Amino acid sequence: MVGGSTPVFDEIIVSTALMNQVISFHDVSGVLVCQAGCVLEELSRHVEARGFVMPLDLGAKGSCHIGGNVATNAGGLRFLRYGSLRGTVLGLEVVLADGTVLNGLTTLRKDNTGYDLKQLFIGSEGTLGVITAVSILCPPKPSAVSVAFLGCPGFAEVLQTFRTCRAMLGEILSAFEFMDAACMELVRHHLRLACPVQESPFYVLIETSGSAAGHDAEKLSGFLEQVLGSGLVTDGTLATDQRRIQVWRLGPSFPRHLKSERGLGPSTLWALRERITEALSRDGYVYKYDLSLPLDRLYDLVSDLRTRLGPRARHVVGYGHLGDGNLHLNVTAEAFSASLLGALEPYVYEWTARQRGSVSAEHGLGFKKKDVLGYSKPPAAVRLMRQLKALLDPKGILNPYKTLPART
Repeated sequence: MVGGSTPVFDEIIVSTALMNQVISFHDVSGVLVCQAGCVLEELSRHVEARGFVMPLDLGAKGSCHIGGNVATNAGGLRFLRYGSLRGTVLGLEVVLADGTVLNGLTTLRKDNTGYDLKQLFIGSEGTLGVITAVSILCPPKPSAVSVAFLGCPGFAEVLQTFRTCRAMLGEILSAFEFMDAACMELVRHHLRLACPVQESPFYVLIETSGSAAGHDAEKLSGFLEQVLGSGLVTDGTLATDQRRIQVWRLGPSFPRHLKSERGLGPSTLWALRERITEALSRDGYVYKYDLSLPLDRLYDLVSDLRTRLGPRARHVVGYGHLGDGNLHLNVTAEAFSASLLGALEPYVYEWTARQRGSVSAEHGLGFKKKDVLGYSKPPAAVRLMRQLKALLDPKGILNPYKTLPART
């Protein structure tokens, strides 16, 4: 996404692919210790067979390594429920630039002795050390998972649905994603995926996960009646892990349950959200932005850019992790255009900075975004980052040319 792991000039590539062993898993504490080259999806299968889940999940799970996940502080689809890797990673083994092996592979949840050195390497994109092993806390596997896909008449209703969702679903809420109508049109046109609800300006995907199917179903039913009855949602579909899909409609005076059909599950609904990136790639050249913004301004930039760019852009779409305040802003065009890029940058970064947002919510800085760090961090913070880099990697051999702005 940002060229963080892409060789640019004279780099030597170090692969951890052969470091793919699970060192230990404790089935009481849920602590997994493994080497950095383990593929996330394989780790997921390993812990799920023992009644647990990995605290992160993302579209690249079939190929990404846990060491890379930690080095980039990957966010993903379970962030709302389980938080960031800064909280779930308990310890790291890291090789420093001078060859020192820093063994901090603790399995303790509480250790208040001195500086928390692992935080230096989480999200550092390999610029301060090479992560070789990880200790990570895995939560128990939910026994009941449900996914609701809802249509909303406007973004204000999306925000109110989120507020209602948090209040009524509480501890079982595990994901709250949104996408606009343009995203749905691209998924339908390029991937031939069917929209499971009536056409709407916005769509919301809500996932719940808990330990009691009956309890969760009761809470979900109450939530759906509330949002449908108040007009926040005009149409909805609910799928459970029992591979049953339920369709709700807003009737003349009361939301009603229309039908229940077997054959569809949560993955069918998740595909509409997870495959947006694939649909965008088939639409032409894509300008991608990964932003953190205040919730009440999250979609304003999308509307602003549609007006600003006009016919120069094929599509301007917005989707993302609303529960985390994370907007994925994407602009497609027939081909790369320097003039279109000039209309986007630095405008997008300046707009984000005025809202005190982040120019990179989860993708990092890498090579492409290192020079826009100043839009999200003050000069004193950038200076301290340079000092840390000089201390730990004085010769600049670890992932060079990345993360920190080029010196003028």
